[in-house]
Amino acid sequence: MILGVSEWLSGKLGWDVTVIRVAFVLLVLLFGTGIGLYLILWLVKVLSK
Repeated sequence: MILGVSEWLSGKLGWDVTVIRVAFVLLVLLFGTGIGLYLILWLVKVLSK
């Protein structure tokens, strides 16, 4: 939503964007790893253009 990672990842994996967004939120709330993973995926997205 903020950087477009969920939509980009859903296109790559063929998953529903809502599932990916919920997964990121759960990772943040349960393990605290969602933010770091989100930023890493954003870098991959930006560098793969």
